[in-house]
Amino acid sequence: MDDRKHIQRAYDDIAETYAGKRSADKNELERLERLLGRYPESARILDVGCGQGAPILTRIARTAEAIGVDFSRGQLELATDNAPTAALLQGDMTALPVRDEVFDAVTAFHSLIHVPLDHHQRVLEEFARILQPEGHLLLTEGCEAWQGANPDWLDSGVEMQWEIAGPNTTERQLRAAGFSVLDRWTVDDGLEDDDATFTLFLGRC
Repeated sequence: MDDRKHIQRAYDDIAETYAGKRSADKNELERLERLLGRYPESARILDVGCGQGAPILTRIARTAEAIGVDFSRGQLELATDNAPTAALLQGDMTALPVRDEVFDAVTAFHSLIHVPLDHHQRVLEEFARILQPEGHLLLTEGCEAWQGANPDWLDSGVEMQWEIAGPNTTERQLRAAGFSVLDRWTVDDGLEDDDATFTLFLGRC
């Protein structure tokens, strides 16, 4: 499937529902805290697929210059309230609307999994392009390769689609994009009533 507009519309349609159910796994937040501890308050950090802005973008904004980018206008409208000090951009992960080497770190939680598999490598290369040398990436990917859809995701009546490459393929793609993979962990999904697990990668350019 290569219907990115469908994903955009779906997240627009379920913006409020998704906001009410989404939280961050404690391990995700712990790894984020450790990443933020590496940088001064002047650091520029981009959250790709920032969604409603909470809790990841809001946490970044406390100690760094935070910028969020998302495909969904509906999600960004919520992020305006949740993370008022962050700069927000609407854009596609495969062609991020920012210059080369301008960010100290990039986070991408539960966003790559919605990108068509054929474009995953391009997204990771975009992350490498916008990071400064020695910049870090925190990225989640599914624990198993899978493609599919849920026609009634979160009991919303809205269909959501996923294209998950799996951790081993993603690690190879990270290295091909120029990243050193420093570590990887298993984390929970963070959605209510969902026991799915994901792989969280820490990479460095």
